[in-house]
Amino acid sequence: MTNTMNAVAYTKNLPISDDASLEDVLLPLPEVCPKDLLVEVNAVSVNPVDVKVRSGKDPAGIPTVLGYDAAGTVRAVGPEVTLFKAGDDVYYAGAINRGGSNSQFQAVDERLVGGKPKTLDFARAAALPLTSITAWEGLFIKLGLSPESTGTLLMIGGAGGVGSMVIQLVRALIPGLHVIASASRKESQEWVRSLGAHETVRHGDALREDVQRVAPDGVDYIFTTNSAGQLDAFVAILKPFGQIVAIDDPGHVDVAHLKSKSLTWHWEFMFTRSLFQTPDMIEQHHLLNKVASMVDAGIIRSTVTHTFHPINAENLRKAHAIVESGHTLGKIVVAASEPH
Repeated sequence: MTNTMNAVAYTKNLPISDDASLEDVLLPLPEVCPKDLLVEVNAVSVNPVDVKVRSGKDPAGIPTVLGYDAAGTVRAVGPEVTLFKAGDDVYYAGAINRGGSNSQFQAVDERLVGGKPKTLDFARAAALPLTSITAWEGLFIKLGLSPESTGTLLMIGGAGGVGSMVIQLVRALIPGLHVIASASRKESQEWVRSLGAHETVRHGDALREDVQRVAPDGVDYIFTTNSAGQLDAFVAILKPFGQIVAIDDPGHVDVAHLKSKSLTWHWEFMFTRSLFQTPDMIEQHHLLNKVASMVDAGIIRSTVTHTFHPINAENLRKAHAIVESGHTLGKIVVAASEPH
């Protein structure tokens, strides 16, 4: 193995239409820490966080590698690794404060990694980690749901990557929960219904009216990927003691509006565990293994809807552009080669 690797990086904030917004570069191999795996990356997917970091964080001319989803093969392990060995196929979302997955090789803490679903190729597996972790933590840790939970959950942004996993996990693991998904276009409505949503409603100004039509008594839970300007509507359609879990960055949230109904607002950020090296980091390993088992059992499916190949700057720019459009169904993946 050489001491360098191919990667796709950005050095300054530029529109994705600019060829210099993401560029092919040659970088040193990443340092492998004691609990790290060195993974040869075979496929990545692009998430809204990639777009947010690229457009909002100035790297000041230093080549910076994005990418928070990957599937690949372990090529080397650190001295304290116990969960994996060289040759294992894995999938993961990594850490936001380390080098990303848009590279030939990536070093990642084994506690953030799961064994790749055996029934999926690398491209389909790469669509799953970040959204599965976000959905799982939001549902079962923040909202505190269990297989015995009942009521109604409203998924804002049902056709996106996270919404697609929330719907599937609820239908598979919480059979007593009724799922309403917001999806305004015909194709997005068809997509969320194919994943198991019981009802669809429109986004934005029509949200309150549509939810009151399909759930006149209100909803118990809201899982939202888009909270900006929606607080009044959320308060109106939630039942007393209802809960909201948000994964976006809506700016100022006046939680005083939640008081009269005793509503609860949760934040979900799947990078918190890795960013702060929390004692329970290994929970992401466990939940990714659970998701892989569910995929292999045919209970849930990959949410990839389009794949580009190979992994290079041109194809990652295409993927970023689609995600930036705000009309993505499921996940966009960039793979090293075509699926066999």
